[in-house]
Amino acid sequence: MGKFTRLRKNRSYDYQPRYFDDKGEGNPYKIQHKLDQFRTTVGPKQGIKGKFGNAFSDLRKEGDRNMKIRMAIIIGILLFAFLYIIDFDLSIFSIK
Repeated sequence: MGKFTRLRKNRSYDYQPRYFDDKGEGNPYKIQHKLDQFRTTVGPKQGIKGKFGNAFSDLRKEGDRNMKIRMAIIIGILLFAFLYIIDFDLSIFSIK
């Protein structure tokens, strides 16, 4: 009776692609984002203190000057568009 009731072992399947040459690059089937190698928050497991430390160090790094100017212009345009939509009167700031 034991022959009919015991479970079979799972079959193992060792797949080796025909034209795959490893050359020490690791697993070709590993799912990884293209930019993970440049991120400091992705990597070995860290505690919450290490993650916040990495985030603050990234924040302190000097950014691209053109990006800051572009961001200021975009925020200014969006602010004036919002003020126009709500019919804000800018004449309250002028001296009479």
